[in-house]
Amino acid sequence: MTSRIFKSSLDSVIAPLLREVERPSRYLGGEWGVTLKPEDEVDFRFCMIYPDTYELGQPNQAIRILCNAVNAVDGMFAERSYLPAVDMIEKMRERKIPLFSLETHTPLKDFDAIGITVPHELAYTNILEIIDLAQVSVLASERKEDDPIIFGGGPCTYNPEPLHLFYDAFLIGEGEESLPEACKMVRDLRKQGVPRAEIVRRLSEIPGTYVPSEYEVGAEGQIVPKAGSVVSARVEKRVFAGFAESDAWEPCIVPYMDIVHDRLNVEILRGCARGCRFCQAGMMYRPVRERSVDNIVNAVKKGIEQTGYEEVSLTSLSTTDHSQIKEILSRLNKEVATPGSGIRISIPSQRVDSFGVEMAELVAGTKRGGLTLAPEAGTQRMRDIINKNVSEQQLLDSIEHAMELGWRRCKLYFMIGLPEETDEDVIGIAELAEKCYQVMLDNVDKSQKGNLSLAISAAVFVPKANTPFQWCGQIDSEEAYRRAHLIKS
Repeated sequence: MTSRIFKSSLDSVIAPLLREVERPSRYLGGEWGVTLKPEDEVDFRFCMIYPDTYELGQPNQAIRILCNAVNAVDGMFAERSYLPAVDMIEKMRERKIPLFSLETHTPLKDFDAIGITVPHELAYTNILEIIDLAQVSVLASERKEDDPIIFGGGPCTYNPEPLHLFYDAFLIGEGEESLPEACKMVRDLRKQGVPRAEIVRRLSEIPGTYVPSEYEVGAEGQIVPKAGSVVSARVEKRVFAGFAESDAWEPCIVPYMDIVHDRLNVEILRGCARGCRFCQAGMMYRPVRERSVDNIVNAVKKGIEQTGYEEVSLTSLSTTDHSQIKEILSRLNKEVATPGSGIRISIPSQRVDSFGVEMAELVAGTKRGGLTLAPEAGTQRMRDIINKNVSEQQLLDSIEHAMELGWRRCKLYFMIGLPEETDEDVIGIAELAEKCYQVMLDNVDKSQKGNLSLAISAAVFVPKANTPFQWCGQIDSEEAYRRAHLIKS
């Protein structure tokens, strides 16, 4: 007898709805590589949610890693959900249809637990929309006994207080181990008939877990354990110590529709030793851990075989800082991205030095797209303040080397609104860009000068928790426009 796969009561109401909305494949599920489990083999159901639309959330590596981690546990089934687009939200509210999972179209309110990652501050209102669409009380204190327990995780949970009223528990740090541990605890305690409030309290026993209901604001404004609570006054982040030895291949789903970053992603390195003072990720993911060359190459081969992707991105905070990156790229070019294979290897960022350009050449082969470099600030004074260890000469040398190797398009990333920034520093961005463009002109033949392109991107600095700049203010929109005008003028 064949085991029955979960069947949702929502299928009959979702199907006609999909004819009335744009890009209905956002809500279909059933993609290539999706995990399904027989109903009689599952005693705990979890849904992982990205707080934005499918095309933005589907390529997110954290969602893939965490779903795989939960699905690896016997008896547990992890599904996915995303924030619907505005047209779908309107239709769902009109017809009182609750937000549902992709795999089985099960209402989120019927899961044992759900996890909503917090990737950035602009997702906060999306998170509230998701909880409300799920027909679960937005306030954690008002949730009912049979409501799912809501976990939070991701970069912004390093400052969880803005969302403390809405989550039952935050898993701080890397979740490969803590999320399965939390799910196991919820499953075991529910089987014992333990009340929901006690389950939430007990979650604080898991290292790296912050349960807001067990804390209060102290006399001096700090967050302290409530009187009588036995929770730790300090919650330390979780670090996945086994990262380097873990398999670099993470089974992934191939979507039916176009999404951002639609390619195979293989994480080769976690952490960053650079120490830029504005960078939260560099602080969060310490210490640096590298996967081996064999592990990475085998993961790329397996990923291409199982997904059919023709572009592979070697991901990390600073891919070219891997101590064996040259060997990794050489082997991939020799064993995977061979001439005529149609396979392309890419790296998301290059170091601002000649080595970074050389690694970009190994990646590009005979194809020269755009080269992206991130000096971050326009003056050496400002780069020293933010601990961006890049000199103007290193940048100019990198541009010159890139021209010699055949690049004709470059992009430079900067920030404005950094602490202690002056108008001279902002104007320095334009002046540095002009110097870079002059180097480009000086190092190509006259016939190639018309093909040159230099793009400048200047993002507004956002102070992040647990960085040296966490208490610095952010400039307002009017000031941001003023500084942007300084660059343009």
